[in-house]
Amino acid sequence: MRHLLLGVGIAAFSVHGAIAQDKPAKPTPEAMAEYRKNIKVCSEARAKHEAVAVPYWSRVGEKRKARFAKRRAGESVTLADYVLEQPPVYSGPPCPRDPSVRQEDQPEDKLELPVVADFLHNAREHFGFEPEQANEIDFKQAYVAVATAAGITRDQVVRIYSFETGGNGRFDAQAGLIFQRPNARPISTALGYNQLLTANTTSLLAGKGDRFVKVLQGRAAELSGEPRKTLERKIETLRRMVAFSRTVPERWSDHVRLARTPKGLALHALNLDIDIGPLLQTQKLLDSVRYAKIKGIEQLTAAELEMMNLTGDGNGFDMLSLSPEMRAQVPTSNFFQRLGYERNPIAVRTRVVEKLIAETDAVMDKRSASEGARDLARLMD
Repeated sequence: MRHLLLGVGIAAFSVHGAIAQDKPAKPTPEAMAEYRKNIKVCSEARAKHEAVAVPYWSRVGEKRKARFAKRRAGESVTLADYVLEQPPVYSGPPCPRDPSVRQEDQPEDKLELPVVADFLHNAREHFGFEPEQANEIDFKQAYVAVATAAGITRDQVVRIYSFETGGNGRFDAQAGLIFQRPNARPISTALGYNQLLTANTTSLLAGKGDRFVKVLQGRAAELSGEPRKTLERKIETLRRMVAFSRTVPERWSDHVRLARTPKGLALHALNLDIDIGPLLQTQKLLDSVRYAKIKGIEQLTAAELEMMNLTGDGNGFDMLSLSPEMRAQVPTSNFFQRLGYERNPIAVRTRVVEKLIAETDAVMDKRSASEGARDLARLMD
């Protein structure tokens, strides 16, 4: 799934911020009394919300499993196989911060996500690897060459880039930091033109790593001297990273777990390399295109391909298989895990599949006019 937080344990490997050691000023008795009163109100409101939300999301998961089983058995899926109510929305007050605890020690701050500096640090530390980063146009050119050879269309390349990065995102753009706003924080580990999560990188290496090695070997064979030696060293590092990605079973949950480790974070730095990054970013889209074809969808619009990029291939196909009439009725929540849904404003705002796809198209229309998207389009042409 796209834009899901990696969870507890990441902060231990983050190098981009140091925790302050100063103790907070001792709060007054009045401040503590106010805090205890407000946290009681918040806790009661949260408990009331969870009593409704947990069963709702359990029902979403159960119906999803049942739909997938029906399709495997060749049975038809109907509206009754989806949860048709919208998910409950928390309407209580926000929970206050404990004034006796340092701000950086508050629970939400302990879930600090890694950023590019962390991926690079771990790549150097555990694999002696420094990705070969290039200027933006050169990286786009390398990406276009790989995507075109893979059969990804101009519209798919440009419009998905526009949607995922705002139309101007760099190859090292990370979710939450793309627009470089003051005090911005990462919202996930999603990185690059198609916003791959760390677990996406791990999964792609485990499944397609040998192919990536073979492509680079072909390029190396056309070189000589120091450029060839440099690329051969990179190939050897890639081999070691691929081997590490295969130290767990080839299951998404295991890839998520491995991606949380320091060596797992190191793999994500490959997305920043001009030789390997375009291979990873393109393969994610190519896998979705091939999955759709196997399921009977010969051609995907950019917005439809983005649905698979956004929710995962199985959920994306589940969504795209809906008839126009069903798309207007089925809530978007049916195709997400709870955390992914709640952190995806467009899925929450649009409410039903029809509007989600329409707004995705509209955002693509608008952002395709941005300079970065126009550069990409010129290179595709």
